[in-house]
Amino acid sequence: MQNDKFKKVIEAAKMYYQLDYSQNEIAASLGVSRPTVSRLLQQAKAEGIVSIEIVDPTEDTERLSKSLQQRFQLNQVIIAFTPSYEDSIVKRYIGQAAAAYLNELVKDGDTIGASWGSTMYQAALHLNAKALRNSFVVQLNGGVTDADVRISPSEIVHLFGRAFNVTPYFMYLPAIVDHIVVKQAMLTDRHIRSVMDKGRNANIAVFTAGAPTPDSVLINSNYLRDDELEGIRNRAVGDICSRYYDLNGDICLPELDGRTVGIELADLRSKEHSILVAGGASKVNAIYGAIKGKYSNTLVTDQITAKALLDKLQTQEN
Repeated sequence: MQNDKFKKVIEAAKMYYQLDYSQNEIAASLGVSRPTVSRLLQQAKAEGIVSIEIVDPTEDTERLSKSLQQRFQLNQVIIAFTPSYEDSIVKRYIGQAAAAYLNELVKDGDTIGASWGSTMYQAALHLNAKALRNSFVVQLNGGVTDADVRISPSEIVHLFGRAFNVTPYFMYLPAIVDHIVVKQAMLTDRHIRSVMDKGRNANIAVFTAGAPTPDSVLINSNYLRDDELEGIRNRAVGDICSRYYDLNGDICLPELDGRTVGIELADLRSKEHSILVAGGASKVNAIYGAIKGKYSNTLVTDQITAKALLDKLQTQEN
């Protein structure tokens, strides 16, 4: 290639691929015709001056989904491609993915149990309208009153009910009570018992996993005693429906678990669809423990968390 022509090929390639010039602008700058610019750009690719790589994020997510499904023995894994690992962005993208999955999954006659939290709110917010018959949605666990909660558990259940045009059943109870006798007394009420039974018998459960971080709503709820907070810090990796478990999925503090109001984690194992919606750096251990405990048969997460889960499994096996 002649030196002058070689320089024009490089100049044209730089202007087009690095500076986003149009071919007409390049032609005017180099004093050549537009067809000549097209030939210069084609030559740049032919000579290896320009190499184009197409990165398909869906290809990576499909591979990760299959790997997670096989390695963790899950029924279904849905991975949302998130452009950033910022917590709020991860929650929005996996919430959208969970909503899309639910819209395809639910059918007439389903009972849908839902937990609360900011990730669950994103899922509820992005549900499309799909009217169901002979169905209803029920809150799976009690809420919090002594913490800064911007999104109430009842609002999430309400959004589910509105999207599916079904009756929502709320649990206007605290997540954790001071004494087990208080919980036992509440459960003697037939209305409360009815809501609890609906959650236990739901064929679909949708929930997230919390991490025991300093900004956790549950940690800051004033429901937990000092010795329980210490036990959570030392042993727990996460909570589902306000019930804390370790890396193997075992309940950490049985006495605390006995004072917790809502579905038992063991009941999640028998669901037709037990859908865990969670992602982000702080949630890796919580998700891992939940899967090891077999509380989830379906996972909705993001591609970065998916890779971290596979790495963690590899580390635990070695």
